Amino acid sequence: MSQHHDPGTADAPEGQASKSGFRPTAVAAVELGVIGQSVGVPVPRASESVHITGISLDSRSVERGDLYVALPGAARHGAAFAATAIESGAAAVLTDDAGARLLAVGSDLAVPVLVVPEPRSVVGRLSRLIYRSQDADLRGPSLFGVTGTNGKTTTTYFINALLQAMGKKTGLIGTIEILAGGDPIPSLLTTPESTDVHALLALMRERGLDAASMEVSSHAVSFRRVDGVVFDVVGFTNLTQDHLDLHGTMEEYYRTKAELFTAERARAAVVTVDDAWGRRLAAETELPVTTLATLQPGSGLEADPAAASTAAGRTVPDWTVTAPKPRGLGTEFTLRGRNGTELRVHTGLPGAFNVSNAALALTMVLAGGADPAEVQAALDAQDPFTVAVPGRMQLVSTRPAAVVDFAHNTDALARALEAVRSPEPASKVIVVFGATGQRDQGKRPSMGATAARLADVVIVSDDDPHDEDAAAIRAEVLVGATDAKEAEQLDCKIVEVFPRDAAIREAVNLAAPEDTILIAGRGHEVWQEVKGENLALDDRVELRNALTARGFTVLQDDGIES
Repeated sequence: MSQHHDPGTADAPEGQASKSGFRPTAVAAVELGVIGQSVGVPVPRASESVHITGISLDSRSVERGDLYVALPGAARHGAAFAATAIESGAAAVLTDDAGARLLAVGSDLAVPVLVVPEPRSVVGRLSRLIYRSQDADLRGPSLFGVTGTNGKTTTTYFINALLQAMGKKTGLIGTIEILAGGDPIPSLLTTPESTDVHALLALMRERGLDAASMEVSSHAVSFRRVDGVVFDVVGFTNLTQDHLDLHGTMEEYYRTKAELFTAERARAAVVTVDDAWGRRLAAETELPVTTLATLQPGSGLEADPAAASTAAGRTVPDWTVTAPKPRGLGTEFTLRGRNGTELRVHTGLPGAFNVSNAALALTMVLAGGADPAEVQAALDAQDPFTVAVPGRMQLVSTRPAAVVDFAHNTDALARALEAVRSPEPASKVIVVFGATGQRDQGKRPSMGATAARLADVVIVSDDDPHDEDAAAIRAEVLVGATDAKEAEQLDCKIVEVFPRDAAIREAVNLAAPEDTILIAGRGHEVWQEVKGENLALDDRVELRNALTARGFTVLQDDGIES
């Protein structure tokens, strides 16, 4: 992560900046002359043979032999940290004209400096060159990338679990953690910087991994964090309003997602065609595309009748979810192919959206060349789609049912509230949520209205206010909730409780054993950012403590019971 952040990147809590744990143990040196040729910059003859064995955007993570890339930032230019990078062993610096001017003002540097107009645009290409992350001469892991507004994390976990059930050695790059066949590495961004992504892919190759799955956010595409990466299969979940603070319009948001579905970035695509955006993407992508319809009429899964119609010029999707029915907290269903192939599938995670996530994960693995019979054997033997995904429909207790979920936009909140509604007579749904500061403000009233429509008790609290006034954010959410209640004569209770731990305790105090508590918005996150300060706050811990204090029994692990 860069010291001079792009807009939208998250600052780590103090003390988390450290040397990268992502790199392979051995990297064959690339001469600086070769790097110069790659970016079209002449390198003085005396510097052509300088050996480069790594690349970094952050002076704090520079290692000996690195190319330090000094980028412009919101507050300071990365060139201001060049001396620190060189002290740590940087063998050369790559920057822009503004950075070169800053370096010229200081003392003479002991390393060569390459100047390009837009250094960010070449970082991915150079990272791939230096780490040989996807070198045609070196067999690396098959790479699955998942994008969309909701469901990215769970789908990548499902892919990972299914591949492991099939005997593959796997890696994962995502919001919650990064796995490279060893101990988890905490993740601070949905997708790390391109320097780290390519280092990770090289590390996975070095460790002999067979496959890896990666979340790819719109921020990752916009900020070029996946430049130079070629996915074997990319998958699309859905598109709903989110991140309009970055993209401005839904059209621009869609176009950013669609950039992943090009020949430059992937070899094949799987597109869920349950919404109009998915159907458009399936029709427009230049990649070989497999279509998937997951929402079925009469299933209670909020079907779109057009979802199973035309997509990419076809009258019937390549794969379709059929016959979904409840099983425990989850769902069992059949995934049926156009050629008549059928697979029996189960997910232990609650919610119609997890049927969609499981079906997409399965279809992506099939699109990657897996044999359906081998896949069915793995599904039967290990039930991989019941894997616990931290902070995603994570069950903390059963009476009352208490769930922590990452739902932080209108569509995800609606799906989560619908998923947790109990058929038990007289049971209530109690929701605690807020809205993130310095993010798409337009969704705040609609989130409030959605909660009022679908919950019995709405507790509006704080999410991550960042540098915004927390009370003002809550007020926008409350307006949406109270307006909907009055206009639609909704029978719900709406209260404002803060700070968030107090709101969670209030939810538990209001709950009877037959009720359901949903703590939405933050999921797995353990820090709450308020006015530049990171406060320790884990919804799961607070919920467990509140339940225990009231004498309720909490689950002993983080698994999802089914």
